[in-house]
Amino acid sequence: MFRVDSKKTGGSAALAIAELIYHSTVRAARGGHSNAMFGLVMNVVQSAVFIVALYITMTLLGMRSSLFRGDFVVFLISGIMSYMTYNKTMKSVFGAEGPSSPMMQHAPMTTAVAIASAALSSLYLQVLSVGVILFVYHVAFVPVEIKDPVFAFAMILAAWLFGIGTGMVLLAIKPWAPKFAPLMMMIVSRVNVFASGKIMVGNALGFTLLKFFDWNPLFHIIDQMRGGIFINYVPRNSSLSYAIWVSVALIALGLMGEFFTRKHASSSWSAR
Repeated sequence: MFRVDSKKTGGSAALAIAELIYHSTVRAARGGHSNAMFGLVMNVVQSAVFIVALYITMTLLGMRSSLFRGDFVVFLISGIMSYMTYNKTMKSVFGAEGPSSPMMQHAPMTTAVAIASAALSSLYLQVLSVGVILFVYHVAFVPVEIKDPVFAFAMILAAWLFGIGTGMVLLAIKPWAPKFAPLMMMIVSRVNVFASGKIMVGNALGFTLLKFFDWNPLFHIIDQMRGGIFINYVPRNSSLSYAIWVSVALIALGLMGEFFTRKHASSSWSAR
């Protein structure tokens, strides 16, 4: 009832927002589980099953020996974990709470905080998953050598950025087309299972096959990552700048769409 409003400085306001994002990120990382560790374990298991299944399939098809000169498991990990980072981030941002969510009734909470928390929680889980999988493979099987670890990690961040951009565009569409947006997200996710080129070698693709992949920024990110991982691979058919500019453009479109949507928010949206 009695409250004295004190004017916050820029630094204190930034710390308050950072604290709010931190707590929201922890809440998002739990993923509905009471134990945050369970969410990480499930993410690691899902990624590991994906890698093992693809390894067995490609070995049975005889594609392992002729596809790439280098550690084939690391080759698969680089592609699958980049795809998983993109896909999980897109879904997390798409599922972020919108302007009509009950959480937005609390004064400090905003849609920007919800989106940032969803994106950071996804990045946190994916980085830990990559670290755990590489550590287990390094200790239990073959020592892992990465030519440029910093650049390889930067490509994980690039996949994460692309996932944010795609998720924000779909999130802005969701209130206006609540049935079309989830369908569009599913289509994008399924198309990227193949079009990401996670099991392809960019330099080995001819002009005809390259046209099926080079429109996709994720293909460029994965191919560039392999150039930073393997000492004997120099990507020639991919461009990192293309992937970054497309991601930035999608984020800008998503921000404009989210701003327009927030201005026209209706409480009835949550019931649709």
